[in-house]
Amino acid sequence: MPISSMKKPSFTYALMMLLSVVAIISVGILAFDVEIQMLMFISMFTLIPFMMGLGYNYKQIETSMFKSMSKALQSGLILLAVGMLIGTWMASGTVPTLIYYGINLISPRFFLVSALLFTSVVSLTTGTSWGAIGTAGIAMMGVGATLGVPAGITAGAVISGAYFGDKMSPLSDTTNLAPTVAGGTLFGHIKHMLWTTVPAYTITAVIFTFMGLKYTAETVNAESVNQLLTYLSSSFSIGIIPMIPIAVLIGLMMMKKPALPAIFIAAVVGGIIAVAYQGFGFSEVLNTMYSGYSVEAGIETVDSLLQRGGLTSMLPLIALFLFALGLGGMLADSGVLETLIGSFAHKINHTGTLVIVTVIVSYVTLAIGGAIYFSTVMTGTLMKPIFERMKLKPENLSRILEDTATQAGALIPWTGAGIYTAATLGVPVIAYLPYTFLAFITPMVSLFYGITGLTMTRMDKEEVQKVRVRREREKKLMMKSLEANS
Repeated sequence: MPISSMKKPSFTYALMMLLSVVAIISVGILAFDVEIQMLMFISMFTLIPFMMGLGYNYKQIETSMFKSMSKALQSGLILLAVGMLIGTWMASGTVPTLIYYGINLISPRFFLVSALLFTSVVSLTTGTSWGAIGTAGIAMMGVGATLGVPAGITAGAVISGAYFGDKMSPLSDTTNLAPTVAGGTLFGHIKHMLWTTVPAYTITAVIFTFMGLKYTAETVNAESVNQLLTYLSSSFSIGIIPMIPIAVLIGLMMMKKPALPAIFIAAVVGGIIAVAYQGFGFSEVLNTMYSGYSVEAGIETVDSLLQRGGLTSMLPLIALFLFALGLGGMLADSGVLETLIGSFAHKINHTGTLVIVTVIVSYVTLAIGGAIYFSTVMTGTLMKPIFERMKLKPENLSRILEDTATQAGALIPWTGAGIYTAATLGVPVIAYLPYTFLAFITPMVSLFYGITGLTMTRMDKEEVQKVRVRREREKKLMMKSLEANS
């Protein structure tokens, strides 16, 4: 089929394509509780007849999908290494040591800020907000209840800490996804987020410190916490040695080593300590790297907290990356996204306007798509050309994606994160919404930078030229693929 027969979609046609995807994902999640991976996979096939209506044949559509999916390869390998790392860090006593000392730092008078810090550490170490909420978060909710702290306030501290750790951890899926979509690097993305996240987190910590001063109690019913501490101290050698893998990973990050080998080396160091210091067998460690750490202590808190990690645990996330990027590629290459943003893109000529629009698009796509991943991919794909036109580095875009969609995932009742968080903590979204201070303060800092231009890093001449060359190369490759498949 000749390329000239292909046509750009009208605004109405493009909107129909996007709304079809939104409908499938929203209805699937809300009405049928279907996994997001399956819904995105179905959505890709739903777009095929729409693209054929624009003049594409199947081979050309397949090329569009695969070209975009290939961007998930690096992130996928990183996630596999992350899965192995979490497993060995459990066996090495690294995570148990952090949990042990984290719980011992909890003071009734400073409970709320302690809950914030504790969940931050767990989430930062494991790279998952859901894991931190489902383990440390549940423990904090119990302690908070004994101190008479309203559940919504405790949940607000837990969620703020969990999502801080999630967005700042190189082990997190969203932290890997955002720079992948924006076209940046993992560690460059994390470094750039410090400008917005550190001030917002500091303010959040101060707020919870003052809020918590009035909550005191003579005694605290911490039976479940004591059980956990007893198990950790008797089952692991707690101390300095298990902290070595963290020092190794931080050291490699500071030396700006690539994420994949840095994470893998830290995982191997964890495995060595598990064998040499914790008494695990070599084959046990290898199985832990593949299947994750397993324990059956008969103590609910212990079993739910420690059974994590493994290469296989990351396979669903890799599938999500593939389908999300494939879907985004189809929407982009078919001209849907170009058509939808065409009506306002040319009017964006200031960083303040650009940040405001990006923030709005991020929240809207989160609300209509029902998933952080959907919002990240859609917003990143929509706004990336405008950031490049304004010669802004990709970490500016990836930072906004994390400052908004990642942190707001638990604040919308019908998103997967909102449903999970409310059910796990036993608190309705409306109850903890006013106390998730980090999710509100961070985008405000981001907007301030956009309006003032501060920290909005720009490309140099070499980087601008690379973008131009990349665009021309992608265009030529797409033209050749379309001609070959026509």
